[in-house]
Amino acid sequence: MVPMKTVTEYRNKKSENIHEKDTKGILSIINEEDCGVAFSVKKELGKIAEAADVIAEAFKNCGRLFFIGAGTSGRLGIIQAAECPPTFGTSPEMVQGIIAGGKESVFSAKEGAEDSEEDGYESVKELLTSQDVLVGVSASGTTPFVIGGLRAAKDKGCKTVSVSCNKNMAISKLADVSIDIVVGPEVLTGSTRMKSGTAQKMVLDMLTTTAMIRIGRVSNNLMTNLKPISQKLKERAARIVVELTSLKGLPGAEALKKAEAVLKKNGYDIDKSVSVIKSS
Repeated sequence: MVPMKTVTEYRNKKSENIHEKDTKGILSIINEEDCGVAFSVKKELGKIAEAADVIAEAFKNCGRLFFIGAGTSGRLGIIQAAECPPTFGTSPEMVQGIIAGGKESVFSAKEGAEDSEEDGYESVKELLTSQDVLVGVSASGTTPFVIGGLRAAKDKGCKTVSVSCNKNMAISKLADVSIDIVVGPEVLTGSTRMKSGTAQKMVLDMLTTTAMIRIGRVSNNLMTNLKPISQKLKERAARIVVELTSLKGLPGAEALKKAEAVLKKNGYDIDKSVSVIKSS
């Protein structure tokens, strides 16, 4: 028997015969395996910190952040790109996601799209400048599409980061900073949307959130640059204004009402609204 190439393709002994378990038994196995993911991420905090600093420095110099991946890994990058503008008030150009197979792959799997290194190269070569950072995301660490993207970034003089769930694979060797989160075999052999996907999501959240904090997009632990584009976010913005101003000393309903009025008058700009109240 030919040995499997990567840890993410090994069979998990703890989930053998899972099909014979009852529903709670299946869930218990999945949950037990998930419990180790955060610990595996913790082991790589040094590398994650190094990568976050690289990204923050790029932002300070008007650079942008790109994620590139295929399948689950690609979709996780798309999620980061979509969530940064409402959370941190960034432009859509500042953080972008590139997925093998294009936008259609976000909603419908196009597994063969990951197999072309040339497609990965071509997908980013015209997008990148030397000021940008490209993060290659691949559970196996061997995805040709991601390898091609990282090669293009190198040719452009970009800083590069890799996020993999295997040690010292192809993307790790191409990146300036390699983050290898080894979570072990999946409950379903090779189903890297599970533990590997969870680990990758945790790391990408850490990278974007930490970089945004480092460039001043967060005050204390409050999202002072969020875009209040829904009723929920308008209410959150009002609570932030109350928390950061003298309105905190007023009864809750009255404080929120005053905060909402100031926010509305100032186009829901949280920082401006806080300044107006503090100077009044």
